[in-house]
Amino acid sequence: MKGGVLIRPLKPEDLEAIVEIDQKILGTRRPDFYLKKISKNSKKQNTIALVAEVEGKVVGFILGAISGWEFGVPSTFGWIDTVGVDPEFQGRGIGTFLFKNIVKEFLKFGIKRIYTLVSWEDWDLLAFFRKMGFRRGELINLEYEIKDSSLDTQDTPPSF
Repeated sequence: MKGGVLIRPLKPEDLEAIVEIDQKILGTRRPDFYLKKISKNSKKQNTIALVAEVEGKVVGFILGAISGWEFGVPSTFGWIDTVGVDPEFQGRGIGTFLFKNIVKEFLKFGIKRIYTLVSWEDWDLLAFFRKMGFRRGELINLEYEIKDSSLDTQDTPPSF
């Protein structure tokens, strides 16, 4: 334990603490979202899920995965899916400590590159990842919003 902070693997009983931290950050309760993530993490060998504890209380978490040959990336890489630190504990290095620990876990699997996605409007999270050494990558996130009338499902297929 460093400075009173213990980093350990996430357990299913950590669900409520993670949901509460997420709610404090985003203002929305998402228990189903995290229940699916925790259930998925417990069943897969390629996931890394850690929590930060202070005096027995979960005050932060980080969820990641090991992927490969996705998005045209021809090697195995790490993926940080979600990170959160209780606002009462932000600014004390807990997010950095969680990040350093997930990097150690990725290194055990030979991972040399880590990816994540961040909203352009989330300046705090962008600043955090920049501080950790992340830079803008070569991949571009594209999205398409499906509208009820945007596609005519009766279109005929192209003929050759």
